[in-house]
Amino acid sequence: MNNQTEKEKMLAGLAYNAWDDELTQNRMRAKSICHQFNMADPTQLTERMKIVKSLLSFQGEAHMEPNFYCDYGFNIHVGNNFYSNHNLTILDVCEVKIGDNVLIGPHVMITTAGHPIDPIERQITEFGSPISIGNDVWIGGNVSILPGVSIGDNVVIGAGSVVNKDIPSDSVAVGNPCRVIKKISTTNNYTPNNWRC
Repeated sequence: MNNQTEKEKMLAGLAYNAWDDELTQNRMRAKSICHQFNMADPTQLTERMKIVKSLLSFQGEAHMEPNFYCDYGFNIHVGNNFYSNHNLTILDVCEVKIGDNVLIGPHVMITTAGHPIDPIERQITEFGSPISIGNDVWIGGNVSILPGVSIGDNVVIGAGSVVNKDIPSDSVAVGNPCRVIKKISTTNNYTPNNWRC
């Protein structure tokens, strides 16, 4: 007999009922805070960031442009010196760890949420798998990062990529599906004229 709550199942990556009362309340709280952040005066940067800091866990300096959307917020852990451009969506049914010095372009989706292939199961359950993004990562615009993916340190993900497998450190990766196209080192001198993401 399984005595786990639906929230405990969700956090463990097991099949769970997303319409559980506790989870629904948690999502409504997150949506309310995201709405406040998205509607806040864009010239009041400090006050606007205070709103989202009541939802996510930040380890240092951060700047986020609206709009921002998430499922729960409490599963999102962000390192120091973080920047995200407009329209970041994070579906955080499981943990999302983001390292230091991460830049995220516009219209990026990071989703830990998955659904059963079986249509009957899909009507009543879903599941998740955590995502990890390392330090010094640049994620280009319109990127989708799918459940269970781990991205290493010093990585560039090219615009429009669909990341469905792990990306090793010190890599430039692009495409659908996303794949490594070159290795990089911190001694390389990239400029806007020799690489675009």
